[in-house]
Amino acid sequence: MHWNIPNLLTWGRIALIPVFVLLFYLPQGWLHPQVINLWATVIFTVAAITDWLDGYLARRLRQQSRFGAFLDPVADKLMVAAALIVLVDLGRAHALAALIIIGREITISALREWMAELGSRGSVAVAFIGKLKTTVQLIAIPVLLYWSPLPHFDTPFWGQAMLWLAALLTIVSMVYYLRRAWPLLREGMA
Repeated sequence: MHWNIPNLLTWGRIALIPVFVLLFYLPQGWLHPQVINLWATVIFTVAAITDWLDGYLARRLRQQSRFGAFLDPVADKLMVAAALIVLVDLGRAHALAALIIIGREITISALREWMAELGSRGSVAVAFIGKLKTTVQLIAIPVLLYWSPLPHFDTPFWGQAMLWLAALLTIVSMVYYLRRAWPLLREGMA
């Protein structure tokens, strides 16, 4: 395992997950709900920024590693899944939207692993639609975490609308990746 700056940032992102989740399950009255919402939003946003930063630093500092390439998407999926599960539990997100997003992440991760086994991982490399899905998702989740009303911005409505848009983009991106991989999958099953 490589202990470099990008990998440490990724491990830090993973370490934030229990802190983030614990905020919502502290004994009632320990913190005001708006304080919890704010801290959860900050933690998730910091995690999202470190997701971008660790990749940037890995390239810039020439500290790319196979372990980092493996761990980074795992950390992303764990953070997003934890946030979605908490949001569903709090009644801020619909379970179907969360299920679509989490299910797609598992499916495409498995697909990428299988394609790597076939020596064709590049056929399911990250595409624009996947990046767009991630961007919308990483905007929707902090909005839903914050939840408190803002002047001239209906936080619950827009957060849920963006999450449904992310779910739609999730389906579109999954179809895109599956279509790209299908010919190779058929060969691999033969």
